[in-house]
Amino acid sequence: MAEAHQAVAFQFTVTPDGIDLQLSREVLKHIYLSGVTSWKKRAIRFKNGVLTGVYPASPSSWLIVVIAIMSTMYARIDPSMGMIDRIKTSLPVSEFMTVQTQTVLSAILFATGLWLSFIFLLRYILKALLSYHSWIFESHGKMSFSTKIWLSLVKLLSGRRPLLYSFQASLPHLPVPSIDDTISRYLESVRPLLDDEQYKQMEIVANDFKKDPAPKLQKHLKLKSWWATNYVSDWWEEYIYLRGRDPIMVNSNFYTMDLLYVIPTHRQAARAANVVHAMLQYRRKLERGELTPLRALGIVPMCSFQYERMFNTTRIPGIETDFVQHLKDRKHLIVYHRGRFFKVWLYYGGRHLWPSELELQFQRILDDKSEPQPGETKLPALTAGNRVPWARARLKYFNEGVNRSSLEAIETAAFFLTLDNEAHGYDPENIRSLDLYAKSLLHGKCYDRWFDKSFNLIVYKNGKIGVNTEHSWADSPIIGHMWEYVTATDCFHLGYTAEGHCKGDINKSLAPPTRLQWDIPKACQEIIEGSYMIAKGIADDVDFHGCLFNEFGKGLIKKCRTSPDAFIQLALQLAQYRDKGEFCLTYESSMTRMFREGRTETVRSCTSESTAFVKAMEDDNTTNEQRLALFKKAADKHQNMYRLAMTGAGIDRHLFCLYIVSKVMGIDSPFLKQVLSEPWRLSTSQTPQQQLNLIDMQKFPKYVGAGGGFGPVADDGYGVSYIIVGENLITFHISSKFSSPETDSFRFGQNIRQAMLDIRALFSLKEKKM
Repeated sequence: MAEAHQAVAFQFTVTPDGIDLQLSREVLKHIYLSGVTSWKKRAIRFKNGVLTGVYPASPSSWLIVVIAIMSTMYARIDPSMGMIDRIKTSLPVSEFMTVQTQTVLSAILFATGLWLSFIFLLRYILKALLSYHSWIFESHGKMSFSTKIWLSLVKLLSGRRPLLYSFQASLPHLPVPSIDDTISRYLESVRPLLDDEQYKQMEIVANDFKKDPAPKLQKHLKLKSWWATNYVSDWWEEYIYLRGRDPIMVNSNFYTMDLLYVIPTHRQAARAANVVHAMLQYRRKLERGELTPLRALGIVPMCSFQYERMFNTTRIPGIETDFVQHLKDRKHLIVYHRGRFFKVWLYYGGRHLWPSELELQFQRILDDKSEPQPGETKLPALTAGNRVPWARARLKYFNEGVNRSSLEAIETAAFFLTLDNEAHGYDPENIRSLDLYAKSLLHGKCYDRWFDKSFNLIVYKNGKIGVNTEHSWADSPIIGHMWEYVTATDCFHLGYTAEGHCKGDINKSLAPPTRLQWDIPKACQEIIEGSYMIAKGIADDVDFHGCLFNEFGKGLIKKCRTSPDAFIQLALQLAQYRDKGEFCLTYESSMTRMFREGRTETVRSCTSESTAFVKAMEDDNTTNEQRLALFKKAADKHQNMYRLAMTGAGIDRHLFCLYIVSKVMGIDSPFLKQVLSEPWRLSTSQTPQQQLNLIDMQKFPKYVGAGGGFGPVADDGYGVSYIIVGENLITFHISSKFSSPETDSFRFGQNIRQAMLDIRALFSLKEKKM
């Protein structure tokens, strides 16, 4: 046991002369190194905190202002217009402070005040500039003169070396759209899904809402937008995620896959070690704020708020609502293998464990032959089942003794690692390989992932890896950012020996990982089994299909002068119509991170323009020229809606917040109730690729990510996640439910493939005629 190893470092004996205390020199060395590392970390954080706090100015600019003010005073010029003298008279009289000292101190205080005012002015100007969004609506490749001037000013005020959180204070707040705009856009979005009678009825209900109580609700919402940093995000996290009492496995959590074609080593312990070490490097940069903020066009900053809770974070279950617990400086990791929990320390002598040391620790776990304790194997199933039984079990059975200390070790860990005893990954010779890989990452065996942790790292016995992410704390681009860093660092910086082991010497003096101890009574084991059966029922019902579309990709689509996302969304509409013979309400996730603490907005992809195009594709009497014209019109409409969503002019988050206000005020709104009860039978999301550009895709075309996915949102619908990889590959992750007779994920994947080819054919025919 590690605790036992540490205990022998301090020994004492009682003698007639008193107590003889013996201290281990090695332990004292480690204590000293840990202290040095801790103070160094604090110093770096303080320095970076100052740099972020005064951005876009710099600490050196304060010195320049002070010198300038002092110089003018020696030239007998008073730039303060008497303020320095007033400060001087306000200073406490002291015999140790001469008149000259008082004058100098007064000048420094004035210069500091002037410098701080200058910082606030720069931030205000930058915030005003970042509130300009006309640039996003301009045609690709065409930039107006006003936008060029705007870009130059933003670049000028953005400074040279921003840290991760440098722009947070300069980001604008998410604006509240007008009621008229939201209602108008909503009615436009449902028009293709309703017949004339249904639409007329919806218009009446919407207009009644617009008259009353919409103005009253809007006033309260605007008041919140002035007071809060973001009028949506806190309610979105609470009511969409944390108050949900259904299982989060499949229904909320999402997954991210490894590199598609490459496995850098087949040694499970070595791959886990390199990846964990890369994650620790990323966490260090994150905690110090040293990561470069993501910027659109390389200039317009995105909000970095969601990164804060990536590590050391757990969703804690409650009876009515859960809460997110975030801690700092967690120095251990919990590893699950063959039904047993192990605690692994991540630091040694004040530094991160090297990959070779981590490999040794993980190999020790793999070689451990001990058996699970009663109730231990399926314990994580509590996090996969309904939230209320888990919350009650936590209060009753995990509130004292070894159970409490072991659960605390899990919930305070940096993250959760599963050393899986299965092999997964993409196999070109097995058409089901991606499907099984996706299901394993999404739900596993329902008891080998701790679904409440911010993320679970899963390492398979063949060296393949993946991540399962809890959704309440952040959205997929955030975990994707970390994942890109980790996979690139693993393959191109850390590397492996010829035998597949981690590089570096092995330190065998490390204390081995410690088993977590449990005392789980029979009554609790029955609750665990109940949660497992519920989770297993959900997992067994998930129908997954991974579809690699490599006939063409982003490169060819761009040659058609079309947005790749619009192209794919229209293909999904065509596939949906062919699959079910009807259109449905479609959800596409868009980000609102140009605003402070922004998360997502909905793009309603099923439009009158897209349905007209789809019908034309299925009508033999329509010419290809007509179809192409309708396609371009639908694609332009989709792009415009996406841009509106990104710039805070979406529909659904506004209506959602109005609904929350109505509930708090006790106002019943038939319109809002109907809007929020409409099922999303086609839920889609694009996984971002190459946020960091750490891998040269031209040099290393095989090192491409496979993307990730999520479970079906509606019982009779599809969930589709896609990633545009490089120039010639698009990967689709399709989910549905076996229990629905209307859906079949493989069939839908085939429909998507054919829809993509059919749309491409329109441009081919045009090229031939030209």
